[in-house]
Amino acid sequence: MSDQLLRHVVLFGFKDSTTPQQIQEVEQTFAGLPAKIDIIHNFEWGTDVSVENLAQGYTHCFLVTFRSEAHRDAYLPHPAHQKFTELAGPLLERVLVVDYWTG
Repeated sequence: MSDQLLRHVVLFGFKDSTTPQQIQEVEQTFAGLPAKIDIIHNFEWGTDVSVENLAQGYTHCFLVTFRSEAHRDAYLPHPAHQKFTELAGPLLERVLVVDYWTG
C-alpha cells in the first residue's frame, strides 16, 4: 500500500451578506463531517492569516484527507456532504477546490 494520501483542499470566500452566525454554522457543519463520514482519514481547517494579501477573497481553508481516490469519490455524493453543500452553497461568493497526492 502506498504511503501517499489524497488531499482535498477547499477554499471558501463568503458573500458580504453572510452573517457571522451563518459562517460559524458552515464551519461547525464542515468540521462535523468526519464523524458522519468514516472514510475521511483526516480533517483540519482554519481562516486566512497570511500577511501577503494574496487571498483574493478566500477566507477559509479546509483540508480533507483520504487514503484513496475511491474514498474521495464516495465522499462527494455522500448524503452528509450533500447536505453540507446545500447549507454552504448559497452563502458563498467563491469556492476553489484542489486535490493532490502527497509527495
